Amino acid sequence: MIDSDLANLYGVQTKRLKEQVKRNMERFPEDFMFSLTEEEMEELVANCDRLASLKHSSVKPLAFTEQGVSMLSSVLRSEKAIQINNEIMRAFASYRTLIRENEELKTEIHKLDKKLNHAFQYLLDKIDQLHQKDDIPRKPIGYKVQNK
Repeated sequence: MIDSDLANLYGVQTKRLKEQVKRNMERFPEDFMFSLTEEEMEELVANCDRLASLKHSSVKPLAFTEQGVSMLSSVLRSEKAIQINNEIMRAFASYRTLIRENEELKTEIHKLDKKLNHAFQYLLDKIDQLHQKDDIPRKPIGYKVQNK
């Protein structure tokens, strides 16, 4: 997302957003935020009508990755930024809980799988034993016919 969109989202001016980013540069490594090149800015303006105001701007916009968007919510002081930051923290906590529950479920499934494998092996062994008994010659049953 670009800085002007995020400023609008967080309820601050783009100028204030950029000030906070400059004051907290150590929080925004290259994989969180980068400045658009002249070519990228021209292409963005050409493809997105809503960004036509950037066409004559001398300042290059900043682009933020999802980690950068999250970091912005922690450095900005607007009411909206605080709400978004709180929601991000809640989402991480929910995600961590979900992962933990899935690990417990995975462990239970593995235990059940072992029990089922043991039961199936027992059944296969019993079936093999039945087939082995079939190979033993049996005493014929029924009427005996005597040869004359």
